[in-house]
Amino acid sequence: MAADSNAGRPSRREAEAAVRTLLKWAGDDPTREGLKDTPRRVASAFEEYFAGYGQDPVAYLERTFEEVEGYDEMVVLRDIAFESFCEHHMAPIIGHAHVGYLPKDRVVGISKLARVVEAFAKRLQVQEKMTAQIANTIHDVLRPLGVAVVIEAAHQCMTTRGVHKRGVTMVTSTMLGAFRHDEKTRREFLAVIGNPRSRTSD
Repeated sequence: MAADSNAGRPSRREAEAAVRTLLKWAGDDPTREGLKDTPRRVASAFEEYFAGYGQDPVAYLERTFEEVEGYDEMVVLRDIAFESFCEHHMAPIIGHAHVGYLPKDRVVGISKLARVVEAFAKRLQVQEKMTAQIANTIHDVLRPLGVAVVIEAAHQCMTTRGVHKRGVTMVTSTMLGAFRHDEKTRREFLAVIGNPRSRTSD
């Protein structure tokens, strides 16, 4: 975790005690053999699930390359798999992100785009917010001619509770710059990623 995120952060012991409390509240006995190590395992899992709070997405984009031989077409990284958790029910969000940008005079290593997605996914999230965060970060750091982000994901808060609807995928998008104002550029991007069925949050 980042140093500034540790202020007021409970200790590992307190986190494990909280898990024991939830196990009791659920109606089980946290001292029985099968649950004895569960609080420790859950705390360790949370460190992995929410590692994004200790990562700086901006830092991933700061090293760029200008020797691109005049390349000025869009760069697209599609099907970036991610797992996140919704901030309303802490249920998994599992999906893919498609990220594209139209460089002005510099490009970034493609793995860095995936790392930006991961840094925001590994936090408690709302899909619409996550889509905008990824796009805005790329736009603010790289200053390209345009940025496009589309996320397709299944929300377990819909499939395992509430309405219990399986097979439902939510699609969100944020289009900035040329992708927002130039229909041809936007259509090209959607064609490259496979043109998901619907759009929101653009």
